[in-house]
Amino acid sequence: MSSFPLSFARLQKAIGVRARRWRNNSHLRWLARQVATHAPVEARTPPVIIFNASTRLVGLSLNAAFSLLTAWALRLSGTPVVHFVCQRGLHPCVLGTNRDDPTQPPPCAACLAQSRAVYAHAQAVPFGYWKDASLSTALEGLTLSALMAFTYQGMPLGALVLPAVRWILRRHTLEDDEPTRYLYRQYILSAWSVGKQFDALLERVQPLAVVVFNGQFYPEATARWVAQQHGIRVITHEVGLRPFSAFFTEGEATAYPIHIPADFNLSPEQETRLDAYLSQRFQGQFTMAGIRFWPEMRGLDETWQQRLRAFRQVVPVFTNVIFDTSQPHANTLFPDMFAWLDAVLDLMRAHPETLFVIRAHPDELRPGKESRETVADWVERRGVKHLPNVVFVGPREYLSSYELIQRSKFVMVYNSSIGLEASIMGAPVLCAGRARYTQYPTVFFPASAEDYLRQAEAFLTADKINVPAEFIREARRFLYYQLFVASLPFEDYLEEDGIWPGFVRLKSFDWQALRPQNSPALRVIVEGITRGSPFVLDPTENAYARALPLMPEG
Repeated sequence: MSSFPLSFARLQKAIGVRARRWRNNSHLRWLARQVATHAPVEARTPPVIIFNASTRLVGLSLNAAFSLLTAWALRLSGTPVVHFVCQRGLHPCVLGTNRDDPTQPPPCAACLAQSRAVYAHAQAVPFGYWKDASLSTALEGLTLSALMAFTYQGMPLGALVLPAVRWILRRHTLEDDEPTRYLYRQYILSAWSVGKQFDALLERVQPLAVVVFNGQFYPEATARWVAQQHGIRVITHEVGLRPFSAFFTEGEATAYPIHIPADFNLSPEQETRLDAYLSQRFQGQFTMAGIRFWPEMRGLDETWQQRLRAFRQVVPVFTNVIFDTSQPHANTLFPDMFAWLDAVLDLMRAHPETLFVIRAHPDELRPGKESRETVADWVERRGVKHLPNVVFVGPREYLSSYELIQRSKFVMVYNSSIGLEASIMGAPVLCAGRARYTQYPTVFFPASAEDYLRQAEAFLTADKINVPAEFIREARRFLYYQLFVASLPFEDYLEEDGIWPGFVRLKSFDWQALRPQNSPALRVIVEGITRGSPFVLDPTENAYARALPLMPEG
């Protein structure tokens, strides 16, 4: 059979993608021109610097859109904005790294073309690559451990680039081989280049504040560190829990620091709203950063029922994605998630009367983001499959975790969000890593690894586990606050672009919709950046029920 029809179909698809991208960027440029036309000309306030070099190459990702819309809202409110924009300045950038061949250069031409659309009619300060021969010499011949601890002229470059190296290589335990060391050296050299140029920019413009994506990937992590040395406020942002929502904070966005007022209690309407969300969640009907993890969700069939009945008790063990940027915050009791699993394995061997169900995170094998250090690998390496009282459920097995929780004696988690949901369901939850919700009394979270193992042993041998009543109340308060107060909605402005999962395009709306007074979310963000106000919505106002008027047709 000829390959011509297939090749023609691919050509048609490529042309269609290019056409849609051109339309999306044309609309973006049109809005940028409207913002430039209507923004106050003579601003008397210092500018805000916005830097996001790690969320896109082409197209508009969610976090790239959050940065852009924030910049537009600031400008329309009278606050100047300076974008710090990469112009072949990262060798390589994070998304431009080929993990199979770190020496391959990033796709700068396509990225620069997209930048011309994203930063149209805006004040953009480009940065290139500044090579430091002395730094290059200092890095030569260093082992991986030496690179991880490397400091240069007071800047902790090794620590600043580590999360990005782990993320792009899709593993926590890095291999001390030349490809890894090469990539580490290149990231350090690029981080130093970014840091020196960002320092010069800060000296020149004396900004009111700096806004960066995430704060974990090395370009933004370096800029954040430099700004903090100057005593400048730094705001980081990440995707929120709701679709098309963002989380902004003066802390570390990937740790999701949330302060809930002591007098905040859910009203009957808010309780109903939370229950409606949980009902969808328990059926697997949710997305995160534009990705739907559960195409389906299967219940516990008769085979599973027989397996459960064969044991005295059931304990689900929920894992995380090891290279995720939340993990540096989680590793407080144990060095990492696999160290925790090693400790849990000893408990599994000591308690044959208990069925342990190890549940891999559904994002662990997401296409295009597959982990290279998986729980399945750990199971194989540790011989777990030979234990008759342990079952491993892989990331592509769409078994209902919630039915497992209902049948469990207690639940073991590292820092997965399902721990919070299990607590809401009334299950005892033993948490091994610092999670978003461990800021509040929502789960059992011991103070050390030793205390954790003692607590786990006590739970396994107890006839009954008493869960403090406040756990459910605090878990519901925290989840509601995280969903509807701290997650700032951008759904009036964004929709899926129909090209790549997790990428978006701008809806049709009038430029005035970007003025802070016309959007609760943008008002909160602008006031948070310019005045230091909390990045939270008014809990009594349902910002998710508002809809902005669309731009008139024609």
